[in-house]
Amino acid sequence: MRYIDIRSDTVTLPTQKMREAMYKAEVGDDVYEDDPTVKKLEKLAAEKVGKKAALFVPSGTFGNELALFTHTKRGDEVIVDRNSHIVLHEVGASAVIAGVQLREYISQNGIPDIDEINSLIRDEDIHYPPTTLICLENAHGMGTVVNLEIMKKIEELAHSKGMKIHLDGARIFNAACALGVDAKEIASHVDSVMFCLSKGLAAPVGSILAGTKEFILKARKGRKLMGGGMRQVGFLAAAGIVALEEMVDRLCEDHENADLLARSLDEIDEVEVQKDRRDINMVFFRFLVKFDDKEFVSYMLENGVKINPPEEGEYRFVTNKDVSREDLEKVVNLVKRFLKS
Repeated sequence: MRYIDIRSDTVTLPTQKMREAMYKAEVGDDVYEDDPTVKKLEKLAAEKVGKKAALFVPSGTFGNELALFTHTKRGDEVIVDRNSHIVLHEVGASAVIAGVQLREYISQNGIPDIDEINSLIRDEDIHYPPTTLICLENAHGMGTVVNLEIMKKIEELAHSKGMKIHLDGARIFNAACALGVDAKEIASHVDSVMFCLSKGLAAPVGSILAGTKEFILKARKGRKLMGGGMRQVGFLAAAGIVALEEMVDRLCEDHENADLLARSLDEIDEVEVQKDRRDINMVFFRFLVKFDDKEFVSYMLENGVKINPPEEGEYRFVTNKDVSREDLEKVVNLVKRFLKS
């Protein structure tokens, strides 16, 4: 059976062109900086987000944690959204790897409040850890994007306090699509940015960490320390090149499909779509009737659709390149059939 997989955009499969590029890739030992395909990817990636240098890393979590490890010293304090990926989904790695303390702000559906962030920055005091880094997320995992005006204000605040900003830009190109800007404009307001090649861009493995040349030079050594020296990794970098050259612009198609899915689900009386979190390729919704969630997940799987169970009663369906409009029509019809049963 062919499955329609709307659990995430991490489930995307590499294109045929990616597979061919991987097969033909010219490689070398990347720890010695001898891999020409990795070098090509890193140059292209840096250009895409308007930074001076970039580093190929195994995953988004690796890239975020490497950024914290590079920007901070042990015992520093990092300001970050309570609902961010760094807090919720990176296994406490900031404590283990960077040895930092996280001071969390509460965003409004992923949109930071600059006054609250300002209130969390420590003054110089013998009792306080130094606050050295602010982390933002754009696009946010809650399905929203942060506008450039807010990012600019946080940039000005951070730099006025001698602090740095790191952006978890796992889906920065989705954010760029939603905002109608180039990804460079988003990244221009931060000192470092991580973005994933393996989500909507459909590469099989890998993320990018980008920043200044000095930052990336330091991060390269940190990557080695963290076990990220991957030797002949040009085979994977080759797919990342195709992802950046061919898959960025098509992300808006995923957004359009998510809009269609959201409208169709919202027409069902028993479904409540979270319309205020509909900026990218994610549809969050709740059912207004009670039933066994495990039964619903199993029903969808038996009928060829993979979904995640809800978190705190909320479901998330994610569109991606391997899901067509016809697939989404089937998804909606299955939801209707389940509710009728």
